[in-house]
Amino acid sequence: MKALATTSIVLAAVSLAACQSPPPSREEIAALDYGPRPENYEQVARDYLETRLVAPEFAIIQFKTEPRPLYQKNTVFWRDRQYGWAMCVMIRDKDRRGAYEEPYPMVLYLRGGKVVAANGDGLERAAGVRYAHEQCAALGYEVP
Repeated sequence: MKALATTSIVLAAVSLAACQSPPPSREEIAALDYGPRPENYEQVARDYLETRLVAPEFAIIQFKTEPRPLYQKNTVFWRDRQYGWAMCVMIRDKDRRGAYEEPYPMVLYLRGGKVVAANGDGLERAAGVRYAHEQCAALGYEVP
């Protein structure tokens, strides 16, 4: 019975993972329209993070890279990959008790004046932080 439950869980995860579309070719990525480089990227990022942080007024947000065109190589299986003007940010938020957490990276993808995707936030925090490390490196910042 235990083996059947384990097999069911594995099959469900594989089925869900298969739902994500395959990555586009290099030619398809090169043809994407990123739009103009955002001038107010820091404000757009802060507005996006305000509703996602525990204590946004006390959070320490460090912009480690300026926006660069980037295609989202990895995301959790239930989200489609996105593209945009990506930037690496390090965030140090307070936890629910008011103590500062360890800083963690996020990569935000901006297009059309808003954040269209993020690696390292919300429900995808565990897998997303790993993806954020990889994408920060692609943007030129090595997360310590």
